[in-house]
Amino acid sequence: MTNPTENFDMNTAPIRINTVRLRVRDLDAVSSFYRDVLGLVPLAEAGSSVTLGTEETPLLHLDGDPSLRPRDPRQAGLFHTAFLLPSRGELARWLGHVTETGVRLQGASDHIVSEAIYLADPEGNGIEVYVDRPPSQWRDRAGDIRMATDPLDLEGLMRAAQGRTWAGFPKGGIIGHVHLQIGDTKEADRFYRDALGFAIAATYPGASFYGSGGYHHQLAGNIWNSRNAGTRDPSEAGLSEITLGVDPTARQAITQRLGGDRFADPWGTAFALAQ
Repeated sequence: MTNPTENFDMNTAPIRINTVRLRVRDLDAVSSFYRDVLGLVPLAEAGSSVTLGTEETPLLHLDGDPSLRPRDPRQAGLFHTAFLLPSRGELARWLGHVTETGVRLQGASDHIVSEAIYLADPEGNGIEVYVDRPPSQWRDRAGDIRMATDPLDLEGLMRAAQGRTWAGFPKGGIIGHVHLQIGDTKEADRFYRDALGFAIAATYPGASFYGSGGYHHQLAGNIWNSRNAGTRDPSEAGLSEITLGVDPTARQAITQRLGGDRFADPWGTAFALAQ
């Protein structure tokens, strides 16, 4: 059993993910998916917008607009929103839930730092559901974070369910990270490292992973589908805004560098700062 004291406390990170906002064409279908498949609960509804999260914490805002064009999977924007569960048992029980209900999954990986399962919502917005391994297992002997994409031991994971069933998205669940599609990794490094203040925690061919407070990554960017992509088309469905939780010191530094608490990356992905 994992020692809870070995878990990373996201609240201590100077920069972390608070909420993600998506523009969707079919609000009812997409909001139903996040309720039924991920177990998020509706927290607020106003006109063509819905906020979903845990019983106490908003995580996902959906803005409906049927006139939007379908998202182009080769453009800059969202690769996936990653929902972090508080225990391996919760991930196992969620996997049992989606297996039983016939939800189509896109993959499952052991990343050394985490165990992850992948899928997409009805409009193609990528989703990762994952659990972290203890931070003591993240680094090699030189102290560098190790990441990989290895097959996930699904049978071993399912044993962690301990005969219990999924009861909805748990109170301690959060958005652990957001992985973006970008046009160029060097340009992304200049923005996310130099302007936002993240450390480059790890790299893959064509991807950088940006961490704060020692985490393996709260943000990531890759060019796997979007090499040389330009600014996003605002008439398309997809990612609308990421709200970052920041501590006062990080907030002051970011606003000085970027001129305020709302800004966009080089590809038009919008960010807002909150506490």
